Amino acid sequence: MNIFVINSGSSSIKYRLFQMPSAALVCSGLVERIGLENATITHKTYSNGAEETFNLAMDIPDHETGLDKVNSLLADAKIGVIQDTSDIKVVGHRIVHGGERFSDITIITPAMKEDLKQTFQLAPLHNPPGYRGIEVAEKIFADATQVAVFDTAFHQTMPPEAYRFAIPNSLYADHHIRVYGFHGTSHKYVSGKAANYLQRDNLKLISIHLGNGCSMTAIKNGKSVDTSMGFGPLSGLIMGTRSGDIDPTVIFHLVNQLGYTMEQVSDLLNKQSGVLGLTGFSDTRDITKALNNGDANARLTYDMYTYRIKKFIGAYTAVLNGLDAIIFTGGVGENNALVREMVCKDMEYLGLGIDSEKNTSAVTGIREINQGESRVKILVIPTNEELEIANQCFALLK
Repeated sequence: MNIFVINSGSSSIKYRLFQMPSAALVCSGLVERIGLENATITHKTYSNGAEETFNLAMDIPDHETGLDKVNSLLADAKIGVIQDTSDIKVVGHRIVHGGERFSDITIITPAMKEDLKQTFQLAPLHNPPGYRGIEVAEKIFADATQVAVFDTAFHQTMPPEAYRFAIPNSLYADHHIRVYGFHGTSHKYVSGKAANYLQRDNLKLISIHLGNGCSMTAIKNGKSVDTSMGFGPLSGLIMGTRSGDIDPTVIFHLVNQLGYTMEQVSDLLNKQSGVLGLTGFSDTRDITKALNNGDANARLTYDMYTYRIKKFIGAYTAVLNGLDAIIFTGGVGENNALVREMVCKDMEYLGLGIDSEKNTSAVTGIREINQGESRVKILVIPTNEELEIANQCFALLK
């Protein structure tokens, strides 16, 4: 079964084609700058262990044009990997926010699409582009079953004491203001991989997804019981450009005393804060270079970034009443040995002991970087949200 996975953004489309059940990656790509000048498509094919890349620059005024061009590449006479669109049996769509209505993978129907529109107010930057991707895919891959996988779905198992805010009940009952959590597809994927690796299902895990966006999830027996992101993706950890947790009084001060508008506050906390606000860089690789050159702001940023993670590890260990393993994943979590070292330093009371040599080794794939006698495993597990979407689609429709 060919399963085509789409992640549709406001001006981009990420895609991957998997052959299931082998989970073989057939092709992948990225359409960028849709509706803007200098639009591009980067298309990759994979065969017999070899990877081939094709780069195209062209006018892509809208998502339909972009996805139509991708379809042409998929079925191209020279580089194509399918005969025609009928070879695509399932299209899996990554949708950021499912609200309380969508707690599991869902086949897309006209009625479901109407319900999905009701989530636009919860994720105005993400869900409308995802919806647009669905409508375009329905036209181009008309014979395929369209399926939605929600980033928030994994966190629907949280208990009320974890997802409710201490605000008037009417705001929850009438307006659904609560913790939803994000990165659920990633947390579900790596926690499943950890269970397979450790050959146990009854695990107490803390999954730490560190990228430009960062979140942590406490997972008990395969289910999310708490997570660091909340009603939106701003809360919790320090991120690339997002502040993470901040005293709400700061917002009142910015508005009432410093004259900020609410739009300016939103822009400040979402796009100008985090490690960018502290150092001028949003990429930890640049911050690491500055750190190695003795930059004091870079040192403080690393201290703050890892301190916040340590706080959540302590809190979530209490929530779980114990801990079997922590998981580092995401671009930073998988590749930044210094972050992992600083997070795990001085955590012996929790049974964490990191092995410096294992931590800095160039081994790829799932790896264990704890000391041999460490009671709690420290795992590095590469995430693969697109494969998790394909796996869920296949399990639903096989």
